[in-house]
Amino acid sequence: MYAKVYNLKFPSVAEAKIAASYFSDSFGKLIVTCNMQALNISLGQCGSVTIQTKFLSSEDVRKFEERAKITLGELKDSLAYSENHYVGVFVYAYEAEATDTSITVN
Repeated sequence: MYAKVYNLKFPSVAEAKIAASYFSDSFGKLIVTCNMQALNISLGQCGSVTIQTKFLSSEDVRKFEERAKITLGELKDSLAYSENHYVGVFVYAYEAEATDTSITVN
C-alpha cells in the first residue's frame, strides 16, 4: 500500500479550517478517478492540516500527485502556507471499523 502525505502549516486556525474544507471537497472528488483507498484530513490546533492518502499502485499515486498540484497551486494563490510532503509505503496500519452488532426483532 502506497501513501502520499502532505503536512501544511497555516498562520492561523481559521485559515487552516478553510483549507481543510477546500481539500475535503477537492480531494474527495479524486477518490474514484485516482483509485484512492483512503483519504484522511486532520486539522491541528496550531493551524496545521495533514492529508494522508492510500493507494494500491504507484501509478495511482502519480495520477493523484498531478491533480493535487493543481489544487495546491490554487490554494497557494489565496492563502499563505508552508508545505512538506512525501510518498511512502505503509508498513503498519490499523483502523477499527464501526459495526452494528444489534439484533432487531420484528
